[in-house]
Amino acid sequence: MTNTAALIAKARALHALHTPGQPLVLANVWDIPSARIVQEAGARALATTSSGISWELGAADGDHLGRDRAVEAVRSIAGAVELPVTADIERGYGELPKDVAVTVHAILEAGAVGINIEDSVGAGLLTDEEMAERIAAARAAADEAGVPLFINARTDTYLRQVGEQEGRLAETVRRAAVYREAGADGIFVPGVVAVGTVKELVDAIDAPLNVLAGPGAPGVSEFAGLGVARISVGGRIAEAVHGLVRRAAKEVLTTGGYTQMAGAIEYGELNELFA
Repeated sequence: MTNTAALIAKARALHALHTPGQPLVLANVWDIPSARIVQEAGARALATTSSGISWELGAADGDHLGRDRAVEAVRSIAGAVELPVTADIERGYGELPKDVAVTVHAILEAGAVGINIEDSVGAGLLTDEEMAERIAAARAAADEAGVPLFINARTDTYLRQVGEQEGRLAETVRRAAVYREAGADGIFVPGVVAVGTVKELVDAIDAPLNVLAGPGAPGVSEFAGLGVARISVGGRIAEAVHGLVRRAAKEVLTTGGYTQMAGAIEYGELNELFA
């Protein structure tokens, strides 16, 4: 049985971490080991990556995993750490807003206190009205549970390069306002790291702005100076880990070398994380 008082306290803590100029930095996790390691590294909260979880469970990213398996992954992660956990629920695991409500109840029961929900569908985007209905359903479900769930509404206008470039900023800001009105607490705009555009988004959106960062993007301090409130790395760490597995495997299988295994966390230290 989920402890509602504990969830409320963690949800409030997660809300408080979204401070423009002092961003919440999220090194996204996908299983218990990654969650324990990131917590031990000094994280203030944890966020799951849908792609990392999907790959971990043998599925492709992009609504291929299914609610039950996704929720169980979140449950295992939230139960293994003390930090607030926010879960990437893709579009909400269902076609209708009522399906999103079911997902939110399950995610809260699993121990997470925040969600990412996105407006991507197929090769395009949901209409702003469709997405607003899904956000409103998520908010109503959280209110019914009595937990101030942090709803991070993701719009993929830049990631999917929606419309002409000159109108993309206006469309993003317009959608952000609609999503905010529907009950979103924060706005996530992956696919944009250009300093000028990020600053325009920060100034135009009346909510904490989340950006997706990784190799080639400005550093945390530069994003902080622009007023960004949340920085995620999405599936980048999971991708890096899987890249290391491939490099190490190829090296030992082809040349017989072991150099790619250098820099590992030692056995004893890893074992202690799970003691």
